[in-house]
This record gives sequence, C-alpha cells and structure tokens, in this order.
Amino acid sequence: MKVAVYLAREEEGDPAKLDELNLYISICPEADQLWWEARRKKTKEPATVIWISSQMPFSWACHLRENFHKQNVMIREKTSVQTWQRWTESILQEKASQEPGKEGMKLLRDCLDIKIVPLRGTSHAEGVIHSLYDDAVEAAEQLTGRQLLLPEAEALLAENVPSMQTETKAAIQLGYLAGRITYEAAVAEQPPHKQRHRLGQWLVQGQRVPLYCRRCGSVAAEQSPCAACGSSACAYCEACLALGRSRACALLLQGAAPPAVKGAAGGFPTAADSRWGLSPAQSAATGAALAYLAERRLASSAAAKGRFLLWAVTGAGKTEMTFPLLDAILSSGGSVLVATPRRDVVLELAPRVARAFPEVTRATLYGGSSDRWRRGELTLATTHQLLRFRHAFDLVIIDELDAFPYHNDPMLAYAAEACCKQGGSFIYLSATPPRELQKQAASGKLAHARVPVRFHRHPLPVPLLLKVPSVQQLLKQHKLPAELLRRLTFSIERGAQIFMFVTRIAQIDALLHLLRLTLPDLRIEGTSSEDPLRAEKVMAFRDRSIRLLVTTTILERGVTVPKSDVYILDANNRLFDAASLVQMAGRAGRSKDDPAGNVVFAAPERSLGQKEAVKQIKRMNTIARRQGYLLGKESAGD
Repeated sequence: MKVAVYLAREEEGDPAKLDELNLYISICPEADQLWWEARRKKTKEPATVIWISSQMPFSWACHLRENFHKQNVMIREKTSVQTWQRWTESILQEKASQEPGKEGMKLLRDCLDIKIVPLRGTSHAEGVIHSLYDDAVEAAEQLTGRQLLLPEAEALLAENVPSMQTETKAAIQLGYLAGRITYEAAVAEQPPHKQRHRLGQWLVQGQRVPLYCRRCGSVAAEQSPCAACGSSACAYCEACLALGRSRACALLLQGAAPPAVKGAAGGFPTAADSRWGLSPAQSAATGAALAYLAERRLASSAAAKGRFLLWAVTGAGKTEMTFPLLDAILSSGGSVLVATPRRDVVLELAPRVARAFPEVTRATLYGGSSDRWRRGELTLATTHQLLRFRHAFDLVIIDELDAFPYHNDPMLAYAAEACCKQGGSFIYLSATPPRELQKQAASGKLAHARVPVRFHRHPLPVPLLLKVPSVQQLLKQHKLPAELLRRLTFSIERGAQIFMFVTRIAQIDALLHLLRLTLPDLRIEGTSSEDPLRAEKVMAFRDRSIRLLVTTTILERGVTVPKSDVYILDANNRLFDAASLVQMAGRAGRSKDDPAGNVVFAAPERSLGQKEAVKQIKRMNTIARRQGYLLGKESAGD
C-alpha cells in the first residue's frame, strides 16, 4: 500500500531536543493533521509539518524512517523544500535502483510532493481528537498481544467493535501516534528482532537477497508487480501465504505486549487429584510441571522463558494432565494457549476443555473458525494461527510437537516462540519427542517428567511382527496371506474396531476392493487427507457402523476409538519411522474396558524402525512396572 510521510516536532520531552524533528508514517493523514493541531493548541507555539509524500510505497517509507533515525542529527524546520527534496532522493535512490529499468526513478518522482504546512492550533481540532481518542484506545486494546496485517486488523475491529464511529484507519493511526500501536513492513531487509533467522538466505539471480517476513520469520525471496504500492518488484512471503499475503508494502500491526502474571503456580497437585481424577503417574508428572512453573514465575530473570517436556505414552491422558496447569495460570489472572497441529484435534479438545473450565472465556481458532477474532483467557488453536499473536500468553502448551506440520517447520517454531510472553513458559507434550529433545532431557538440560503408563494403568500392547508380502504384492496376487486373514478374523470375532494403515493414498481403493471381496459381511471403508468425507467416516467408525477403516498416517494420532486393533501394512517402509509406528500402535488398548488390544506390524522384513518402536514400547512398560504404576502383576511385555 501507499502511505503519507511527514516530519513534525515534538513539543514535549528533553528541552535540548525541542527543535529536533521526527519522521512519521501515516495511513490516515487527516488524523495526523488533527492530532498535531490539537497538540499545538495546548502549547500555543507556532510550528509546521513538513509533508514529504502523500502516496509513498510503505516499504520505501520504512526505509526512509530507518535512515532518518540512523543519521541521528539535528534537523530543523527552517530547512528549505529543495533541501528536503535532495535529502529524500538521496535516501530513496537505493530503493529506486532495485526496480527494473527506469521504473524506480519514475516511482520516486511520482511519490514526492514536499510541502511545508503551518499548524494552526484550533479548538475544533482539539474537540475532534478528544472525541476520537476513545476509539483509538479501543483499537489499541483489541490489538494487544496480536500481530495482524492491516486488512485483518480492520476485520477484527469491524467484528469486535461494531459501534466504533471512527474510520478504523483513523483509530489505528491515532493509536500509533499515541504510542499504543506500532506498525512495520511485513517483509523487510532486517530479520525479525534484528537477528538473522536460522532459515538463512535464498539466492536470487546469483545475489543474496536478505529479505525476511516479520510475521513468520521466513526468507521472502519472491517478487511480483504490486498494484497496491506501484512497485514492479514488491517482495512477498510464500511460507505464510495461507494467512494473507505478507508483502514489503503491507503493514504488520502489533499491539502492546501485556505483562506476564507473577502469581505462584502452585506445587504438587495432591488437592487437585480428586478434582481431575489423575492416576498416580499422571499426578506425579503434573506435580513436577506445576513445581517448575512456580519456580520459573518466581525467578529473577523476568525475560527468560521456561520450557518443560511432558513425555507421556499414547493414551496416557495428556489432556487431563494439563488441566491443573491451565487452572494454575488462569486462577492467577494469566492467559493460556493450547496449540496442536491439526484442526480435528482442536475440535475434539474444545468440548472437553469447555466442560473442565465452563466459567473461563475461550476461543477456538483454526482455518474458517467463527472465533477468528475472539479473545479468550484460554485459547485452543492450530499451530498456524499462532502467527497472529505476539507476546500474548503466559503459558503456551504445544501438543504433539513431533507431528506434521509442526515438526521440522522453523516457521511454526518461530510463531510459537513469538506468541509467548517474556517471562512466560512452554509445556511440550509428546509421546514421541524429537531426538534432540530426548537428548536434552537425558542430559538434564531440559526439565521434564515421564508418564510411562496409560491412565487405566495397564501395559502398552506390544506389536507382533508378522512377515507378509508388501501391499503391492498382495494387490497383484489378489489374495490376503493366510496368517494375516487369521489375525483379522480374530479381531472381527472379538468385536474390535480395526485400523489398517498403509503408506500411500493410491493403495486405498484397490485394497478396499480386495478386503471387501475377502470379508463381504463387514462394512469396510477408506479415508485419507484427500477425502472430503473423512470426518463423517471417522465418526461412523467410532459409532461402529464402520468396522474396518483403511487409512494413512493422517489418523496416526489424535483419534481415540474404544476396543481397537491396529494393523500396519508395509511397516518396513521408510515412510513409517519409529515415532510414526509408535503413534499408530497407540490407537490400540486405549480403553479401560479393552486395555490390551492387538497391534500387528505386517511387512516382508523387519526394519530398524519396527525394532526401535517395539523397543520404546517395551521400555515404557518396564519403567511403569518398576515404578509401581501398573495394576496388579500385569506383564510388561518384555
């Protein structure tokens, strides 16, 4: 977009600098004119505003502002129009030279319109500003803890403050002048927070182009002609394009960061056990996390962010274990974010959290959510939604941090880091933490607690390694191996719901045809990330109207179906690593009424991933038995 740029002199502050001008950017020049006239009315001193441009590309205006402050020299109002023209052209020459051909110089000539306008302090201006100031304060309050592109900010104000009389741009601009709102170019030459982001730099036409998206931290190497600012090479970010185009000429608005709460977070949750129904293993882990939060919030270093790993097996009841943590922060006036990679998990968590905290204001955020601009003390969100917040939450709980798309995505890691308040804390939840976090926990560098047993206190089902041909071979032979069919028949006769995982979406239909021919009396369906009816099929599977569901890793986590057995075909495939196999195996034995379940790794050969997955499951069972968490004399399976 294009903005106005001007210089004005502050009449308050250090007396030695009263003649020094400051450079301002405006998205609503009329509001600025009223602001300065109202302030001049108070001082009754003659002054002027030096308008540099009324339609400068925003990225150029930010470059001009940065260089103005870098010079750190005394510039006085008496400087002539010609002097300001030469100074502005010398600073913007660099930006103009980045445009193709002569487009840059034409854009520069068109955007400069320097004039010196005297300020006349009037009672009218003072009265108008006074009447508009409440809207500016409300705009600043709505933007607290958020970072939004200008169209998003306008949508937020339109929905949350429909009674606002002021034009939203005027309210935002007044908030900017009052120091309650800041805005910067969404894509800029400096990396976020003046530190080079670990994503590095891309090479474009043989030259390094250090342009960064300040919303998501990614390198923004793409450029295109832009009708909004007139540039023929306006950079934009592809990484966070789904949330709206972050461009060099786009305004990224940030509200003030709310202070972190300082109350104690509590200690060992003995009193909370009865309220939340925690098992001994859950209680011990939650107590360790609460003690850590209390220690961090009383620490002398207010800016440091705490980090704690809850390493809990699949089906351990991680959600319930977080309830005392949420309660501790919420009861002391803090705000909490629970972030998870997928929308369906958010939708599953929402009613459970609502039942646990009925009196707390809540927001549920995902693509297309009706709560998009709702502010809650307790926020549930998909990880991409974190890009719209900055320093907003006292506690950030990252669920399934090892899962796609969070795992190995620096953009989402950046977003998570940015949305936590200075002095806030992170709780990481995972049954299969990334290897680096496991190493940090083992070495004592990362505070953590391990939950080696499920809430029903029975051991994890240990997978059976079954040697069968690959899925491709089965489809060629048009026949299921006798041993696999025998196992499936056993699962059917015992009344189990059957997950059957495959590596490729393309295999599902052909395998469905073979299974239906072999098991004609059983309702069998398939689903994947490309299936528009996935949610309906999963619900029918839960309701037992579908008995066998062929799927991909899209259902490897976040789905609980009572009395389930799991069959993983081509378990030796490199697409199924140990973590993925553990997660898929974790669909079995989750119910207290059917805690054993059956898990079958079916493959032509045993892979390292299969062996490691079995080893991890046995190790957790061993730890659970040694710590006395298993009921009676349950076998640990090793």
